[in-house]
Amino acid sequence: MNQSIGSNRSLGSIIGLGTSVPGQSVDQDDALAMSSDIICEDERQRRLMRMLFRKSGVSSRRTVIPWKTAYFWNRQRSPQGRGPGTGDRMSLYERYAPQLATEACRQAMAMDPSAVRHTVMKERLEQYDPLGSDNDVESDGFGPLSQPVPVDPSSVTHLVTVSCTGFAAPGLDWHLFDALGLSPSVQRVQVGFMGCHGAINGMRTARGLAAADPDAVVLLCAVELCSLHYRMSWENEAMVGNALFADGSAAAVVVGANRVADFPEAIPIIDSASIRIPDSDDQMSWRIGDHGFDMTLTGQVPVSIEGHLQAWLSDWLRPHGLSPSDIGDWIVHPGGPRILDATEAALGLKPCDLQRSRDVLSELGNMSSPTVLFVLQRSLKAGRSGPRVVLAFGPGLVAEATLLG
Repeated sequence: MNQSIGSNRSLGSIIGLGTSVPGQSVDQDDALAMSSDIICEDERQRRLMRMLFRKSGVSSRRTVIPWKTAYFWNRQRSPQGRGPGTGDRMSLYERYAPQLATEACRQAMAMDPSAVRHTVMKERLEQYDPLGSDNDVESDGFGPLSQPVPVDPSSVTHLVTVSCTGFAAPGLDWHLFDALGLSPSVQRVQVGFMGCHGAINGMRTARGLAAADPDAVVLLCAVELCSLHYRMSWENEAMVGNALFADGSAAAVVVGANRVADFPEAIPIIDSASIRIPDSDDQMSWRIGDHGFDMTLTGQVPVSIEGHLQAWLSDWLRPHGLSPSDIGDWIVHPGGPRILDATEAALGLKPCDLQRSRDVLSELGNMSSPTVLFVLQRSLKAGRSGPRVVLAFGPGLVAEATLLG
Protein backbone atom coordinates (compact mmCIF):
# COMPACT_ATOMS: atom_id res chain seq x y z
CA MET A 1 0.00 0.00 0.00
CA ASN A 2 1.22 3.52 -0.75
CA GLN A 3 2.78 5.08 2.37
CA SER A 4 0.55 8.17 2.26
CA ILE A 5 -2.49 5.91 2.33
CA GLY A 6 -1.24 3.86 5.26
CA SER A 7 -0.34 6.95 7.28
CA ASN A 8 -3.97 8.12 7.22
CA ARG A 9 -5.45 4.85 8.42
CA SER A 10 -6.20 6.04 11.94
CA LEU A 11 -8.43 8.98 11.02
CA GLY A 12 -11.56 6.89 10.63
CA SER A 13 -12.38 3.39 9.47
CA ILE A 14 -15.54 1.58 8.36
CA ILE A 15 -16.25 -1.57 10.38
CA GLY A 16 -19.74 -2.46 9.18
CA LEU A 17 -22.33 -1.82 6.49
CA GLY A 18 -26.05 -2.49 6.36
CA THR A 19 -28.74 -1.98 3.73
CA SER A 20 -32.51 -2.27 3.63
CA VAL A 21 -35.28 -1.91 1.05
CA PRO A 22 -39.07 -2.12 1.23
CA GLY A 23 -40.54 -5.55 0.66
CA GLN A 24 -42.80 -4.24 -2.09
CA SER A 25 -41.48 -4.05 -5.64
CA VAL A 26 -42.71 -2.70 -8.95
CA ASP A 27 -41.65 -4.09 -12.30
CA GLN A 28 -40.53 -1.42 -14.75
CA ASP A 29 -43.16 -2.45 -17.30
CA ASP A 30 -45.89 -1.91 -14.71
CA ALA A 31 -44.37 1.44 -13.73
CA LEU A 32 -44.33 2.48 -17.37
CA ALA A 33 -47.96 1.49 -17.90
CA MET A 34 -48.98 3.41 -14.78
CA SER A 35 -47.07 6.54 -15.77
CA SER A 36 -48.52 6.42 -19.28
CA ASP A 37 -52.06 6.02 -17.92
CA ILE A 38 -51.78 8.82 -15.38
CA ILE A 39 -49.51 11.39 -16.98
CA CYS A 40 -49.47 11.14 -20.77
CA GLU A 41 -52.01 13.22 -22.68
CA ASP A 42 -51.12 12.29 -26.26
CA GLU A 43 -49.19 9.76 -28.32
CA ARG A 44 -46.05 11.92 -28.40
CA GLN A 45 -45.84 11.92 -24.62
CA ARG A 46 -46.49 8.18 -24.48
CA ARG A 47 -43.71 7.58 -26.98
CA LEU A 48 -41.25 9.71 -25.02
CA MET A 49 -42.27 8.00 -21.78
CA ARG A 50 -41.60 4.57 -23.28
CA MET A 51 -38.17 5.71 -24.44
CA LEU A 52 -37.25 7.11 -21.00
CA PHE A 53 -38.30 3.96 -19.16
CA ARG A 54 -36.69 1.55 -21.58
CA LYS A 55 -33.37 3.42 -21.52
CA SER A 56 -33.37 3.83 -17.73
CA GLY A 57 -31.36 0.70 -16.97
CA VAL A 58 -33.96 -0.18 -14.34
CA SER A 59 -35.78 -3.54 -14.27
CA SER A 60 -37.51 -3.22 -10.92
CA ARG A 61 -37.72 -0.92 -7.91
CA ARG A 62 -38.83 -0.97 -4.28
CA THR A 63 -41.40 1.42 -2.82
CA VAL A 64 -42.72 1.92 0.70
CA ILE A 65 -46.31 2.26 -0.44
CA PRO A 66 -47.90 -0.01 -3.07
CA TRP A 67 -47.20 1.31 -6.55
CA LYS A 68 -50.88 1.22 -7.51
CA THR A 69 -51.44 3.98 -4.94
CA ALA A 70 -50.63 6.43 -7.73
CA TYR A 71 -53.97 5.58 -9.34
CA PHE A 72 -55.73 6.69 -6.12
CA TRP A 73 -53.66 9.88 -6.10
CA ASN A 74 -54.77 10.47 -9.66
CA ARG A 75 -58.46 10.21 -8.72
CA GLN A 76 -57.95 12.80 -6.01
CA ARG A 77 -55.96 15.21 -8.12
CA SER A 78 -55.59 18.72 -6.80
CA PRO A 79 -56.66 21.66 -8.95
CA GLN A 80 -53.04 21.82 -10.15
CA GLY A 81 -53.22 18.13 -11.08
CA ARG A 82 -50.19 17.14 -9.04
CA GLY A 83 -51.44 14.80 -6.32
CA PRO A 84 -50.91 15.10 -2.54
CA GLY A 85 -49.47 18.27 -1.09
CA THR A 86 -45.98 18.36 0.37
CA GLY A 87 -47.26 18.20 3.96
CA ASP A 88 -49.10 14.95 3.29
CA ARG A 89 -46.07 13.47 1.56
CA MET A 90 -43.95 14.39 4.58
CA SER A 91 -46.44 12.57 6.81
CA LEU A 92 -45.91 9.47 4.65
CA TYR A 93 -42.15 9.94 5.06
CA GLU A 94 -42.51 10.11 8.83
CA ARG A 95 -44.48 6.85 8.77
CA TYR A 96 -42.21 4.75 6.57
CA ALA A 97 -38.64 6.10 6.72
CA PRO A 98 -37.91 5.03 10.33
CA GLN A 99 -38.40 1.30 9.77
CA LEU A 100 -36.04 1.23 6.78
CA ALA A 101 -33.42 3.26 8.63
CA THR A 102 -33.64 1.13 11.76
CA GLU A 103 -33.12 -2.11 9.86
CA ALA A 104 -30.12 -0.77 7.92
CA CYS A 105 -28.54 0.38 11.19
CA ARG A 106 -29.24 -2.95 12.85
CA GLN A 107 -27.45 -4.74 10.05
CA ALA A 108 -24.48 -2.36 10.12
CA MET A 109 -24.15 -2.85 13.88
CA ALA A 110 -24.62 -6.64 13.62
CA MET A 111 -27.38 -6.42 16.26
CA ASP A 112 -29.69 -9.31 16.99
CA PRO A 113 -33.23 -8.50 15.75
CA SER A 114 -34.59 -9.08 19.24
CA ALA A 115 -32.45 -6.22 20.53
CA VAL A 116 -34.35 -3.65 18.46
CA ARG A 117 -37.03 -1.90 20.48
CA HIS A 118 -40.58 -1.74 19.17
CA THR A 119 -41.69 1.77 18.28
CA VAL A 120 -45.13 2.98 17.21
CA MET A 121 -45.49 3.92 13.55
CA LYS A 122 -47.08 7.22 12.65
CA GLU A 123 -50.78 6.79 11.89
CA ARG A 124 -51.56 5.87 8.30
CA LEU A 125 -53.10 8.54 6.05
CA GLU A 126 -56.17 6.80 4.64
CA GLN A 127 -56.68 9.41 1.93
CA TYR A 128 -53.22 9.12 0.39
CA ASP A 129 -52.21 5.64 1.54
CA PRO A 130 -55.47 3.70 1.01
CA LEU A 131 -53.77 0.40 0.22
CA GLY A 132 -51.55 0.59 3.27
CA SER A 133 -48.25 -1.22 3.42
CA ASP A 134 -47.35 -4.65 4.71
CA ASN A 135 -44.35 -3.01 6.40
CA ASP A 136 -42.03 -5.78 5.20
CA VAL A 137 -38.39 -4.78 4.96
CA GLU A 138 -35.65 -6.79 3.28
CA SER A 139 -32.14 -6.15 4.54
CA ASP A 140 -28.54 -7.25 4.32
CA GLY A 141 -25.50 -6.69 6.48
CA PHE A 142 -21.84 -7.16 5.61
CA GLY A 143 -18.89 -5.99 7.62
CA PRO A 144 -15.31 -5.79 6.37
CA LEU A 145 -14.60 -8.43 9.00
CA SER A 146 -14.98 -12.07 8.07
CA GLN A 147 -16.54 -12.47 11.52
CA PRO A 148 -18.40 -9.21 12.19
CA VAL A 149 -18.28 -8.03 15.79
CA PRO A 150 -21.58 -6.63 17.08
CA VAL A 151 -21.50 -2.96 18.01
CA ASP A 152 -22.99 -2.25 21.43
CA PRO A 153 -25.52 0.58 21.04
CA SER A 154 -24.23 2.11 24.27
CA SER A 155 -20.81 2.57 22.64
CA VAL A 156 -22.13 4.82 19.85
CA THR A 157 -20.92 8.38 20.39
CA HIS A 158 -22.23 10.14 17.28
CA LEU A 159 -25.16 9.75 14.89
CA VAL A 160 -25.05 11.17 11.35
CA THR A 161 -28.31 11.02 9.40
CA VAL A 162 -28.61 11.73 5.69
CA SER A 163 -31.79 12.42 3.73
CA CYS A 164 -33.09 14.71 1.02
CA THR A 165 -36.61 13.29 0.56
CA GLY A 166 -38.23 14.10 3.90
CA PHE A 167 -37.86 16.13 7.06
CA ALA A 168 -39.39 16.33 10.53
CA ALA A 169 -38.20 17.45 13.94
CA PRO A 170 -38.00 15.48 16.10
CA GLY A 171 -37.44 13.07 13.26
CA LEU A 172 -35.42 10.13 12.04
CA ASP A 173 -32.58 10.60 14.51
CA TRP A 174 -35.04 10.70 17.41
CA HIS A 175 -36.57 7.42 16.28
CA LEU A 176 -33.15 5.73 16.02
CA PHE A 177 -32.35 6.71 19.60
CA ASP A 178 -35.43 4.81 20.78
CA ALA A 179 -35.33 1.84 18.40
CA LEU A 180 -31.61 1.08 18.81
CA GLY A 181 -31.26 2.04 22.45
CA LEU A 182 -28.67 4.76 21.87
CA SER A 183 -27.42 6.86 24.76
CA PRO A 184 -29.23 10.20 25.19
CA SER A 185 -25.80 11.86 25.11
CA VAL A 186 -25.07 10.77 21.51
CA GLN A 187 -24.15 13.82 19.42
CA ARG A 188 -26.12 14.31 16.20
CA VAL A 189 -25.50 15.74 12.75
CA GLN A 190 -28.10 15.90 9.95
CA VAL A 191 -26.83 16.04 6.36
CA GLY A 192 -29.90 17.33 4.56
CA PHE A 193 -31.00 18.00 1.00
CA MET A 194 -27.67 17.25 -0.67
CA GLY A 195 -29.05 14.72 -3.14
CA CYS A 196 -27.46 11.58 -4.48
CA HIS A 197 -23.98 12.25 -3.08
CA GLY A 198 -25.31 12.75 0.47
CA ALA A 199 -23.82 9.51 1.83
CA ILE A 200 -20.35 10.70 0.78
CA ASN A 201 -20.92 13.96 2.66
CA GLY A 202 -22.00 11.77 5.56
CA MET A 203 -18.81 9.70 5.37
CA ARG A 204 -16.75 12.90 5.32
CA THR A 205 -18.58 14.03 8.45
CA ALA A 206 -18.09 10.66 10.16
CA ARG A 207 -14.39 10.68 9.33
CA GLY A 208 -14.03 14.19 10.73
CA LEU A 209 -15.76 13.21 13.96
CA ALA A 210 -13.56 10.12 14.29
CA ALA A 211 -10.43 12.18 13.60
CA ALA A 212 -11.40 14.67 16.32
CA ASP A 213 -12.22 11.93 18.84
CA PRO A 214 -10.14 8.73 18.55
CA ASP A 215 -12.63 6.96 20.82
CA ALA A 216 -15.56 7.81 18.55
CA VAL A 217 -18.05 5.25 17.27
CA VAL A 218 -20.06 7.01 14.57
CA LEU A 219 -23.28 5.55 13.20
CA LEU A 220 -24.07 6.89 9.72
CA CYS A 221 -27.54 6.31 8.26
CA ALA A 222 -28.90 7.42 4.88
CA VAL A 223 -32.56 6.87 4.00
CA GLU A 224 -34.58 8.11 1.04
CA LEU A 225 -38.21 7.65 0.01
CA CYS A 226 -37.98 9.00 -3.54
CA SER A 227 -41.28 7.39 -4.55
CA LEU A 228 -43.18 9.90 -2.41
CA HIS A 229 -42.23 12.59 -4.90
CA TYR A 230 -43.71 10.86 -7.93
CA ARG A 231 -44.66 13.45 -10.53
CA MET A 232 -48.32 13.35 -11.57
CA SER A 233 -48.22 15.68 -14.59
CA TRP A 234 -46.00 16.01 -17.64
CA GLU A 235 -42.86 18.12 -17.36
CA ASN A 236 -40.13 17.42 -19.91
CA GLU A 237 -37.07 17.50 -17.64
CA ALA A 238 -38.81 15.85 -14.69
CA MET A 239 -40.09 12.62 -16.22
CA VAL A 240 -36.71 10.88 -16.02
CA GLY A 241 -37.12 10.84 -12.22
CA ASN A 242 -40.29 8.77 -12.53
CA ALA A 243 -38.28 6.22 -14.52
CA LEU A 244 -35.30 5.99 -12.15
CA PHE A 245 -36.00 6.68 -8.51
CA ALA A 246 -36.84 4.26 -5.70
CA ASP A 247 -36.72 3.82 -1.90
CA GLY A 248 -34.02 2.40 0.35
CA SER A 249 -31.66 2.90 3.27
CA ALA A 250 -28.03 2.15 4.06
CA ALA A 251 -25.91 2.54 7.18
CA ALA A 252 -22.25 2.34 8.16
CA VAL A 253 -20.31 2.30 11.41
CA VAL A 254 -17.10 4.36 11.48
CA VAL A 255 -14.62 4.19 14.38
CA GLY A 256 -11.67 6.29 15.53
CA ALA A 257 -8.04 5.35 16.07
CA ASN A 258 -8.43 3.97 19.60
CA ARG A 259 -11.17 1.59 18.44
CA VAL A 260 -9.78 0.38 15.14
CA ALA A 261 -7.34 -2.12 16.73
CA ASP A 262 -10.35 -4.29 17.54
CA PHE A 263 -11.17 -4.47 13.81
CA PRO A 264 -7.99 -5.43 11.91
CA GLU A 265 -9.85 -5.72 8.60
CA ALA A 266 -11.56 -2.34 8.91
CA ILE A 267 -11.57 -0.14 5.81
CA PRO A 268 -9.79 3.20 6.34
CA ILE A 269 -11.40 6.37 5.04
CA ILE A 270 -8.32 8.08 3.63
CA ASP A 271 -9.54 11.32 2.12
CA SER A 272 -12.47 13.04 0.45
CA ALA A 273 -12.86 15.64 -2.26
CA SER A 274 -15.48 17.80 -3.92
CA ILE A 275 -15.72 19.75 -7.17
CA ARG A 276 -18.33 22.29 -8.21
CA ILE A 277 -18.44 21.88 -11.97
CA PRO A 278 -18.50 25.29 -13.67
CA ASP A 279 -21.50 26.57 -15.62
CA SER A 280 -23.73 23.77 -14.34
CA ASP A 281 -26.30 25.65 -12.26
CA ASP A 282 -29.31 24.45 -14.25
CA GLN A 283 -28.18 20.90 -15.07
CA MET A 284 -29.61 19.18 -12.00
CA SER A 285 -31.95 20.59 -9.37
CA TRP A 286 -33.98 19.42 -6.37
CA ARG A 287 -36.44 21.94 -4.97
CA ILE A 288 -39.32 21.90 -2.50
CA GLY A 289 -42.61 22.36 -4.31
CA ASP A 290 -46.21 22.53 -3.20
CA HIS A 291 -46.82 18.91 -4.28
CA GLY A 292 -43.63 17.18 -3.20
CA PHE A 293 -40.05 17.90 -4.15
CA ASP A 294 -39.36 18.78 -7.78
CA MET A 295 -36.45 17.12 -9.58
CA THR A 296 -35.01 18.21 -12.90
CA LEU A 297 -32.20 16.40 -14.70
CA THR A 298 -30.93 17.62 -18.07
CA GLY A 299 -29.02 15.83 -20.80
CA GLN A 300 -26.03 18.08 -20.16
CA VAL A 301 -25.04 16.21 -16.97
CA PRO A 302 -23.17 13.35 -18.72
CA VAL A 303 -21.37 15.87 -20.95
CA SER A 304 -20.12 17.82 -17.92
CA ILE A 305 -19.02 14.63 -16.16
CA GLU A 306 -17.06 13.44 -19.17
CA GLY A 307 -15.44 16.85 -19.60
CA HIS A 308 -14.32 17.47 -16.01
CA LEU A 309 -14.00 14.22 -14.08
CA GLN A 310 -10.62 12.87 -15.15
CA ALA A 311 -8.54 16.00 -14.51
CA TRP A 312 -10.13 16.63 -11.11
CA LEU A 313 -9.68 13.08 -9.84
CA SER A 314 -6.10 12.91 -11.14
CA ASP A 315 -5.16 16.10 -9.27
CA TRP A 316 -6.80 14.83 -6.08
CA LEU A 317 -5.22 11.37 -6.15
CA ARG A 318 -1.71 12.56 -7.03
CA PRO A 319 -0.64 13.58 -3.49
CA HIS A 320 -1.55 10.05 -2.40
CA GLY A 321 0.84 8.63 -4.96
CA LEU A 322 -2.07 7.38 -7.06
CA SER A 323 -3.62 7.93 -10.45
CA PRO A 324 -7.04 6.78 -11.69
CA SER A 325 -5.38 3.72 -13.25
CA ASP A 326 -4.15 2.63 -9.79
CA ILE A 327 -7.66 2.41 -8.33
CA GLY A 328 -8.62 -1.21 -7.79
CA ASP A 329 -12.34 -0.66 -7.34
CA TRP A 330 -14.67 2.10 -8.51
CA ILE A 331 -17.80 2.53 -6.38
CA VAL A 332 -19.92 4.85 -8.52
CA HIS A 333 -23.43 6.00 -7.75
CA PRO A 334 -25.70 4.73 -10.54
CA GLY A 335 -27.52 7.97 -11.27
CA GLY A 336 -28.54 6.54 -14.64
CA PRO A 337 -26.99 4.66 -17.57
CA ARG A 338 -25.69 7.81 -19.28
CA ILE A 339 -23.98 8.96 -16.08
CA LEU A 340 -22.24 5.60 -15.76
CA ASP A 341 -21.29 5.67 -19.45
CA ALA A 342 -19.83 9.17 -19.05
CA THR A 343 -17.83 8.09 -15.99
CA GLU A 344 -16.44 5.12 -17.89
CA ALA A 345 -15.47 7.30 -20.85
CA ALA A 346 -13.87 10.01 -18.71
CA LEU A 347 -11.73 7.56 -16.73
CA GLY A 348 -11.04 5.01 -19.45
CA LEU A 349 -12.79 2.24 -17.53
CA LYS A 350 -14.07 -1.05 -18.87
CA PRO A 351 -17.82 -1.80 -18.63
CA CYS A 352 -17.05 -4.54 -16.10
CA ASP A 353 -15.51 -1.94 -13.76
CA LEU A 354 -18.95 -0.47 -13.08
CA GLN A 355 -20.99 -3.68 -13.34
CA ARG A 356 -22.05 -3.63 -9.68
CA SER A 357 -23.33 -0.08 -10.13
CA ARG A 358 -25.37 -1.21 -13.11
CA ASP A 359 -26.66 -4.25 -11.22
CA VAL A 360 -27.89 -2.11 -8.31
CA LEU A 361 -29.58 0.28 -10.74
CA SER A 362 -31.27 -2.59 -12.57
CA GLU A 363 -32.47 -4.45 -9.49
CA LEU A 364 -33.29 -1.57 -7.12
CA GLY A 365 -33.31 1.67 -9.08
CA ASN A 366 -31.70 4.94 -8.02
CA MET A 367 -32.39 5.31 -4.29
CA SER A 368 -30.52 8.64 -4.11
CA SER A 369 -28.05 8.98 -1.21
CA PRO A 370 -27.93 5.36 0.12
CA THR A 371 -27.40 3.84 -3.33
CA VAL A 372 -23.62 4.16 -3.44
CA LEU A 373 -23.36 2.24 -0.14
CA PHE A 374 -25.33 -0.62 -1.74
CA VAL A 375 -22.66 -0.68 -4.45
CA LEU A 376 -19.87 -0.63 -1.85
CA GLN A 377 -21.48 -3.51 0.02
CA ARG A 378 -21.61 -5.63 -3.14
CA SER A 379 -18.00 -4.79 -3.88
CA LEU A 380 -16.90 -5.99 -0.45
CA LYS A 381 -18.88 -9.20 -0.86
CA ALA A 382 -17.19 -9.79 -4.21
CA GLY A 383 -13.81 -9.53 -2.51
CA ARG A 384 -12.57 -6.64 -4.63
CA SER A 385 -9.34 -5.09 -3.34
CA GLY A 386 -8.55 -1.43 -2.89
CA PRO A 387 -7.69 1.30 -3.06
CA ARG A 388 -11.30 2.26 -3.77
CA VAL A 389 -12.88 5.49 -4.92
CA VAL A 390 -16.51 6.15 -3.96
CA LEU A 391 -18.01 8.66 -6.38
CA ALA A 392 -21.40 10.37 -6.77
CA PHE A 393 -22.98 13.44 -8.34
CA GLY A 394 -25.59 15.87 -7.06
CA PRO A 395 -27.49 19.09 -7.68
CA GLY A 396 -25.85 22.01 -9.41
CA LEU A 397 -23.56 19.80 -10.74
CA VAL A 398 -21.24 18.74 -7.95
CA ALA A 399 -19.10 15.63 -7.80
CA GLU A 400 -18.13 14.16 -4.42
CA ALA A 401 -15.55 11.45 -3.84
CA THR A 402 -14.06 9.42 -1.00
CA LEU A 403 -10.83 7.42 -1.10
CA LEU A 404 -10.92 4.15 0.82
CA GLY A 405 -7.95 1.92 1.61
